[in-house]
Amino acid sequence: MMAGLGLLCATPAEALYPKKGDASPHAGVSDARRRSIQGIDVSRWQGDIDWAKVKDAGTRFAFIKATEGGDHLDPNFRKNWEGARKAGVPRSAYHFVYWCRPAKDQVRWMKRHIPRDADALPPVLDVEWNGHSESCGKKIPRDKALAKIREMLRGLQEHTGKKPIIYTDITFHEDVLEGQFNDHPYWLRSTAAPLRHRYERKEWEFWQFTTTGRVPGITGDVDRNAFFGTEREFTAWREGRFDIGARQWRGGGPKVASPKPAARPAAVETKLASGAPPKLVPAPRPPKALLSRQVASTGSIKRD
Repeated sequence: MMAGLGLLCATPAEALYPKKGDASPHAGVSDARRRSIQGIDVSRWQGDIDWAKVKDAGTRFAFIKATEGGDHLDPNFRKNWEGARKAGVPRSAYHFVYWCRPAKDQVRWMKRHIPRDADALPPVLDVEWNGHSESCGKKIPRDKALAKIREMLRGLQEHTGKKPIIYTDITFHEDVLEGQFNDHPYWLRSTAAPLRHRYERKEWEFWQFTTTGRVPGITGDVDRNAFFGTEREFTAWREGRFDIGARQWRGGGPKVASPKPAARPAAVETKLASGAPPKLVPAPRPPKALLSRQVASTGSIKRD
């Protein structure tokens, strides 16, 4: 989605989210703060969350950490997943990729733990270099990373029936993802500058714009995110009618109304003098000039 779409949002987000804040705001992400559809992402590090308060603060979506690699489940995932559901916060589960683990093992682990709830948002594949890990922090060649990502995206989509979102940061996007998977929604991180200054990418769907957010119901820091799109697109995406990655409507999208065809005079019924059964006399055809105008006025709309 073009970043310029932000100009369409007339209502400042600050007016929509007066209960939210930031312990260390940065002027470089002011465009994200103006977005009218905002959410959070959480994991065990946010501790116990009061999801009713999170909802009351206006939170429109939540990305909830579920799994890592092929053997780790976030200990707060199930509690957060159910808490968000009860509070009415649309939620998505995300998986953090380990590059030292085979993709098939990670797909098996995701399928075991990520719910297939019909009301859930599409899942997220979190791809970034894991430099903090002593055992799994080594980078791998770009072609191998892309092959793993492709296999895991396919597995997630087969499991949930929904096209996954790709989360990444500046370094990994530059090293691996530029020009790749452009039909998938992208969730990008930048906490100090506009996305266009950090990524060679014209379109994105979500922006993680701060890690020091303040949201009622959560103690301490929490990541805040913004959706780049309209209310109509967000609702249709949640309902499966709009593919925000490919920018395609699956139904219920904008339509051009076709004009009703001109009514032809009814056939005239006549009775033969001999008493034979009546016969239908076709109405006269309209002049050729009128026919050509009718074809011209409906042909292009039919093609649209």
